[in-house]
Amino acid sequence: MALVPYEEGGGWGARQLHSPWATYRFAGSTIRLRQDWRRLGVAAVVWDAAVVLCAYLEIGGIDLRDRSVIELGAGTGLLGIVATLLGKGFFCAHVTITDRAAALEFLESNVQANLPSELRPRAVVKELTWGKDLDNFPPGAFDFILGADIVYLEETFAELLQTLEHLCSEQTVILLSCRIRYERDHKFLKMLRGRFSVYEVHYDSSKDVHIYKAQKGSRKDDF
Repeated sequence: MALVPYEEGGGWGARQLHSPWATYRFAGSTIRLRQDWRRLGVAAVVWDAAVVLCAYLEIGGIDLRDRSVIELGAGTGLLGIVATLLGKGFFCAHVTITDRAAALEFLESNVQANLPSELRPRAVVKELTWGKDLDNFPPGAFDFILGADIVYLEETFAELLQTLEHLCSEQTVILLSCRIRYERDHKFLKMLRGRFSVYEVHYDSSKDVHIYKAQKGSRKDDF
């Protein structure tokens, strides 16, 4: 989701989270993102789960070219930007980068600043509040659904699952990266497994981040 401010000094006050800029190198490009913790809280900083999933997409050799990709709870836009850069080719990926309305202007500025002009039409920033804006998205239209550190508010779990089911076809691959911090995180995974086939495909021990792949039915396709 996004837009849930944490109090400074509550264990989340790492220096990089409060820096106005965060810089990364992916897909042969330098990505420099604005951050704004004070105004937008967790929606406006880069979390380790996003960095780990970006690296997994790049190093894992997942082919996003000519694929339809959507990111949920995009925040700063790092993951959607990297997916667009990795999807570059003769047939470029179409990437939809979503978050709630209050974060869109901030998100759009990062996306536009970090994509070359020829790729900007391939990345669309769009409002999506889970469970509420689904008529604006064609059902089952996406090859990949990406989410980084979006599993942390238990009251949003049912709406997130509803959204995933709406966006998925039988062929859609969901990739979710997260830390497993609390019992509620295990609860979400149990709920997810009740509707999808779920497999852990990567664990970054240095950042304590898990990546889960989910698909409808009992599929266990390779990428």
